[in-house]
Amino acid sequence: CPDDPAFGSTVSVDFTKGASDIFKAADGTKLTYDSNGAVFTINKETDAPTITSTKYIFFGKIDVQVQAAPGTGVVTSFVLQSDDLDEIDWEWLGGDKAQVQTNYFGKGDTTTYDRGAYHAVSDPQDNVYTYSIDWTKDYVRWYINGNQVRELKYADAKGGTRFPQTPMQIKLGTWVAGRSDAPEGTVQWAGGKTDFSQAPFIAHYKSITINDYSNGVKGAEKYVWADGSDGSYQSIKVVTGDGSSDDTSSSSSSASATTTAKATKSSESSSATKTSESSKTTLATSVSSTASASASSSAGSSASETTSPSGTNSTAASSSSGSAPVTETSAPGTNGALKAGFSGAALGACLLAAFML
Repeated sequence: CPDDPAFGSTVSVDFTKGASDIFKAADGTKLTYDSNGAVFTINKETDAPTITSTKYIFFGKIDVQVQAAPGTGVVTSFVLQSDDLDEIDWEWLGGDKAQVQTNYFGKGDTTTYDRGAYHAVSDPQDNVYTYSIDWTKDYVRWYINGNQVRELKYADAKGGTRFPQTPMQIKLGTWVAGRSDAPEGTVQWAGGKTDFSQAPFIAHYKSITINDYSNGVKGAEKYVWADGSDGSYQSIKVVTGDGSSDDTSSSSSSASATTTAKATKSSESSSATKTSESSKTTLATSVSSTASASASSSAGSSASETTSPSGTNSTAASSSSGSAPVTETSAPGTNGALKAGFSGAALGACLLAAFML
């Protein structure tokens, strides 16, 4: 893989003040901005507004304030994705007002469908919540308003072989899973066909804070893949601003500096070999029934806590096992397709199926 430009610091973006040049809009994406933040609008089934960060994090913490789009079949997504198809997700279904889904992929592996989980949250289409991902070499933790709802440990992802561990970009967007031409499995997962007589369907991204841990190295400028890299974090070298490199294998939760949202524009690599940077692919392209990674939102959830906009939790009937702050409900498997294009892992499986997609 080509070298990945690094954030190497902490960056905060307030979308209520307008666009930020640390993100690049996908072809066909037209965003507006108002007092609620960046406005992602869907008017027709081929709409899929998406922005992707121009730089990468190598482990880190991301906090996003978002109000998900309403509408059956409409998906709002906050995704971390690497050139090697490692991926960490938050996804909201427009017709599901009671829960949000988390997911992960390692090396684009969709051979099993047991990675998704649902978490109770009250009216995410009507309220702004802060959703976070804290990602280190040892674990991935998902939070809602500062409350941990899930943890994935390195060893639990097929002994670490499917643990997301290579430098990632950040993608924010919305897309239509309830398309008229979508496979039945995708439509079922999304809750049904989308009724465009109720359009527009609007999501608001209010703000984002990106803290690049840089695998514990200060002053990171880029992440360099070793020749013949096996996709492990140990095979990625951190190159700093003075030209030195450090392949330290421990991650840190402290960033080396803080920059403003519009400080500098990166000199972005444009390479056709980067699967996450294809400028000709939108979120609403190919779907295959072999590309599913999650269950139908109608399958139900027994999550033990419901998060309210204020960040407080109301106790429900059941409780999760494991560490005290974690409340996780595994998503039952499905043979239906999940989504088109936004997930690199799902898209890879789609392309393999279509072209043998």
